[in-house]
Amino acid sequence: MKAVLCKSHGMPDTLVVENVPSPDLTEGQVLISVKACGVNFPDTLIIQGKYQFKPDLPFSPGGEVSGVIKAVGDGVTNVSVGDRVIAFSTWGGFAEELAVDANRLIKMSDKMDFEKASAFILTYGTSYHALKDRANIQPGETLLVLGASGGVGLAAVQLGKAMGARVIAAASTQEKLDVCAANGADELINYSSEDLRARVKEITQGTGVDVIYDPVGGPLSEKALRDMSWRGRFLVVGFAVGEIPKVPLNLALLKGCSIVGVFWGDFTRREPALNEANNQELMRLFEAGKISPHIHKVYPLTQASEALNELLDKKVSGKVVLSTS
Repeated sequence: MKAVLCKSHGMPDTLVVENVPSPDLTEGQVLISVKACGVNFPDTLIIQGKYQFKPDLPFSPGGEVSGVIKAVGDGVTNVSVGDRVIAFSTWGGFAEELAVDANRLIKMSDKMDFEKASAFILTYGTSYHALKDRANIQPGETLLVLGASGGVGLAAVQLGKAMGARVIAAASTQEKLDVCAANGADELINYSSEDLRARVKEITQGTGVDVIYDPVGGPLSEKALRDMSWRGRFLVVGFAVGEIPKVPLNLALLKGCSIVGVFWGDFTRREPALNEANNQELMRLFEAGKISPHIHKVYPLTQASEALNELLDKKVSGKVVLSTS
């Protein structure tokens, strides 16, 4: 099978495509014939050795795939050969086949194609866990999404609307904001040309926002935190700009607000039953037409480096996908 390999830590251009043996199955695993693989920001970190998990070299990046089950290992009873599934793993997805534990699968909706399926679980799983489990967002509350045109950002915009919130999308260009508006955002802020704090005050009439969804980090975090409402919830999702902000904790005291960490990957391992329930709820929302991945571009597997570079260059709205066909 073909696989994209990281043989030494570095930038996307150091990746190679080679023929490698098919993975062996162990008890409780399935072998998936991969049809598509989502490209995510953690993939850019793991190939540089900067992610929380550091697989032995060589390895294939890629944490979410869609495909068809080709074989099942001993003890697997929840799925069968031929099932169309989404699988999530920390790495290994940029390949034509993937061996994964059977408890890390979701059966695809009949209404879902492989490309949308491969762009679904990581971004929507993260954002739903953040808004539902960590923020307990309520209908009528105001949600500010930073980096709103990215994969998790757009998922948060769509889910916020589906959950009854008033959604403010903040992004760096008008083109990205147009995508946010098309995906349901009620209000838009261009933080490259507008004052974020002044616009939040204007939109909320000085009351501030109830929930802030921050996958960006950097200098925007403190600015957003300063415009949080009483008992607001600030969701720490990631640090796409590379800078981990150091915020004055007196802001949390003065506003009676919470700063809440969101680590979906560890959540899936620590609370599998709740994660499974969330996944089923997400699939129902998709089938009802309330959420749907925005696919920026589909690349062939052999152009994984180009897809990752486009993500690093912040040219992507929604998700980039690799196709094995």
